Amino acid sequence: MSNRWWEIVVKCEPILEESVFWRLEKFGCSGTATQVEILDNEQNFNSELTIDKHILIRTYIPEINTQLLDLAALSLWLEQDAKLLEVSVPETQWHLIDEEDWASSWKQYWQPTEIGERFLIYPAWETLPEKSDRLILRLDPGAAFGTGTHPTTQLCLESLEMRLHENADNQTIADLGCGSGILSLGAIMLGAKKVYAVDTDVLATKTCRSNCQLNQVERNILIVSDGSIEKLIETGEIFDGIICNILADTIADLFPQFNKITHEKSWAILSGILLTQADQIADVVEQQGWTVAALWKRKDWCCFNIRRSEY
Repeated sequence: MSNRWWEIVVKCEPILEESVFWRLEKFGCSGTATQVEILDNEQNFNSELTIDKHILIRTYIPEINTQLLDLAALSLWLEQDAKLLEVSVPETQWHLIDEEDWASSWKQYWQPTEIGERFLIYPAWETLPEKSDRLILRLDPGAAFGTGTHPTTQLCLESLEMRLHENADNQTIADLGCGSGILSLGAIMLGAKKVYAVDTDVLATKTCRSNCQLNQVERNILIVSDGSIEKLIETGEIFDGIICNILADTIADLFPQFNKITHEKSWAILSGILLTQADQIADVVEQQGWTVAALWKRKDWCCFNIRRSEY
């Protein structure tokens, strides 16, 4: 008899996407994918049809690891997260599926994605195109965050295009919270000299290493380690750039240590930040002597392009 998996479906407002991903990751879920659902609502007093936009987040966890009480607790945590952000409570449902169904279910919702001017993110299980003018980044995210479909990941890749447009081969970069490795691999494909990728989730670093092999990136060029900024400090490297696509509160906690691993002309890309959190992050950045060079926005999210000092 095959093993069975819980398929969990969370319907929520777009503003909750990042926090739901984080909560599901902590819960131990694998293979997370997002769909956009747009519904026509009733007509308003002006006889205009209003549009209701939600996202459906699907994810999976083995039945053997999870009881119904655990799923009920997950639903409660998601409800509490929504109340903290003062948005409507997500709808959470779950049901059991066979292992062979799990292996293919979530993948059907993720298709090749063009990002910026240069990238084409390609699922590992799809047949590669015979010809493309773009850099093809093959990816199997497994249980890690980072498929290229989320606005924060897209903003980071577009920012990397700008930052590595010139002199990329002289740049040593740190990817703090690397997830699937999509940003690290993007930096290497744009010509970066070396990237150090770290994540506190061992499943993420395992996935990142796997994606390095998938894209034929050598281990001495993209160095993957378990840990956080302390691991980067231990390397003794001084980085030209830092990529950090994680939650805003975590960025605020880690940022005071950025000066330990950078030089006076270093840059950084910060994302995973809601528009409502932008002022908080701007204050942290300026307090540490950094300058906001640009603030890019997409949907409810923003991406900081910053530098350590004027030059």
